[in-house]
Formats: sequence, structure tokens, C-alpha cells
Amino acid sequence: MRTITVIGASLAGLHAALALRSQGYDGRLVIVGEEHHRPYDRPPLSKEFLTGALTADRLSLADAEEIAELDADWLLGTRAEGLDPPSRTVALADGRRLSTDGVVLATGAAPRTLPGEPLAGVHTLRTLDDAAALREELSRGQVRVVVIGAGFIGAEVASSCATLGHSVTVVEAAAQPLLPQLGAEMAAFCADLHTDHGVTLLTGTGVRALHSEPGRSAAADDGRGRVGWVELADGRFLPADVVVVGIGVQPATGWLEGSGLVLDDGVVCDAGGTTPVPGVVAVGDVARRAGHRAEHWTSAMEAPAVAVRNLLAGTTVETYPAVPYFWSDQYGIRLQLAGTRGAGDTVRVVEGSPEDRSFLARYERDGATTAVLAANRPRPFTRARRELSREGGLAAV
Repeated sequence: MRTITVIGASLAGLHAALALRSQGYDGRLVIVGEEHHRPYDRPPLSKEFLTGALTADRLSLADAEEIAELDADWLLGTRAEGLDPPSRTVALADGRRLSTDGVVLATGAAPRTLPGEPLAGVHTLRTLDDAAALREELSRGQVRVVVIGAGFIGAEVASSCATLGHSVTVVEAAAQPLLPQLGAEMAAFCADLHTDHGVTLLTGTGVRALHSEPGRSAAADDGRGRVGWVELADGRFLPADVVVVGIGVQPATGWLEGSGLVLDDGVVCDAGGTTPVPGVVAVGDVARRAGHRAEHWTSAMEAPAVAVRNLLAGTTVETYPAVPYFWSDQYGIRLQLAGTRGAGDTVRVVEGSPEDRSFLARYERDGATTAVLAANRPRPFTRARRELSREGGLAAV
């Protein structure tokens, strides 16, 4: 291959590029990114960056020396709009067409939004620009914040807003926050974290509509009305100065329609990131490997090395079997989860206690551990995660 194009200047895209060079690829390397920024770290956006503890320049994932060593052509601020594998070309939004021998798909995912007209004061949080816009609003004085969705991002935003002294309400459609991931017992622990810190948590109801603030001129907000109320599905109305929508993401695959790739909640590929289309691999949040799509920072950092090895080999010579791993910082608590909890699993606390806000718990099924969860127990968690990984996701109790 003389030219390889990485679509997506993300964590996964950067590590794909780094892996290509470290594995001996010395041809032309092109990196296309829709954002104007070089790859940066996303996890701090909802935490340290939002609270002002970190500045944008501290988020960079590669320093100037590493960027120079990549010897890549960076095409930033432009979006890929089409892929034509037979002609080996990538169409860009600015009209250019890139000829390439290999493609690494690392376009990630985009946040889901609520239906209705866009209103000022309503935010999603995925990019650095998203976080900067939200931080600017939060810096104007104490405001009423409504966070829609109590998943990891929603919980972290709520925690950051509470830390900054804002009045925060979290709305979650499920009966408890993080219920699918953690099960009822540990989801109750996460619910308590919100209420412990003065955050109002409303569960079991969705959002029907967002309403603009009566009497406010749309001209003051770039021609848009400004949010003033959140109408819940149960008929209640919540006053809101700022709304953050954290209801999940969808993989950025729309531009790949008609490319010949199989698209089903991501780009369908095998466990090594190899797609059925020769010369194309997928990494990061957009990749659905062996039937599963993982929105994990660790996976986005580690799996690209496997995918590009397979790309250079022209076939799958290695797979990435890592156990799913998440972490989340909420209200001063570091939550860590490894493995996959099943609906019938039981949970057992083996160290500490949820009441003390420090514990290690194991999810178990038929005498084996399927997942481990920790709150402020990093060392015991690391040992348990390593044990889980050695057993391929199921560790003997």
C-alpha cells in the first residue's frame, strides 16, 4: 500500500496512525478530521475541562514531536462524504476526492438529540467545541441546569455542574440510573450519589418537549428562542436555563451508505476490525466487532494496532479479545467496571461497602465472575480486572 487514509482524527484514528508507523508502514499517510482540532482527550470534557480545572491545550493526545514523526497529511475541518472501494477513493465535503489504497474508519459516533426546533441553551457534549460552549454558559452565574439522561456522560455533567454551584436536576427514563449496565442494586448506589450532593434525580419519566422562554427575543440568541422549560412525559414542567441532552450516541455511518460496507449499529467487522470490503478496517466507536460495538476509551486506544496489522497483512491475522472496560468520575468517586453483566447475574460485594462509598463487587453467574465493579478501589479493581481478562471475560470464583 502506497497511501492509507485514516478517516477520523480521534483517539482511535490517532492510534491507528501511530500503529501504522510503528509497524513499519512508510507510505503516504492521510488523516481526515471533521473538527478543526488535532486529536484530543474526550473524557475530561465532562469533568475537568467543564469545571475549568483543565484548559484546551492540556487535552492534546500528541505533542509536536509525535505529530512530526507521524509525517502525515492532516486534512482537518473537512468531512468525508463518501467511500467508493472499487475506485479506491474517498469523497470530501469540499469537493476533493482522495485516492487511497487502504482506509481506516475511525469516525466515531454522534450524540442523539431530541426532536423539535433548536433552542439556545440546549447542549450535547461530544466535542471540544460542545464543551467550550457549555462551559461558557455555565460561567455566566448560577443557573438552573436540567440534564436529560443519567448515563455516564449525564452523571458526569451533573456532577461538574453541582461542583460549580448550579442547581441541577437529572431526568432519567429508566427506573434507576445506569440500570442496564449495573443492575438494580448498584444502580441504587449511583442514584444515591446524585441525591447525596443536592442533585434532584427524577426517574421513570422521559421528556416530551423543550419549550422556549416566554417573552425573550429570539434575536438575542442568534435567531433562536431560548430554552425555558422542560416538559416531562408525566406532565410536569421543569424550569431550565441550560439543558444538557445525554441520551446516548449513534455511530457516524451515514456517509458510508452505498459503499458496500455492512452497516448495522456501526460498521460490521470481525474481531480484528477487518470488514468484508478489502482494504478497509474499522476502529473505535464506529466499529461493530464480532457483533458488539464498544464505546470504550481503552478499546479505542488498543484495538487500532490490531486492525492496522490486519490491514497491512490483507487479511485477519490477529483479533482483539479485550474485556469491556469503563470508568467514570462522579462526585469525587471513581467508578470502574470491567466485563459484561448479564440480566440473571447476582452481585456480591467482596471489599468495602456501598454505604462507605468505597467497595469492590463481583457479578456472578454459575460459579464464575462475569464483571467487576469498584468505587474508589483502584488497586483491587486492577487485580480483579486482570484476572477477568486472563479468563477471557469469565473468571472462576
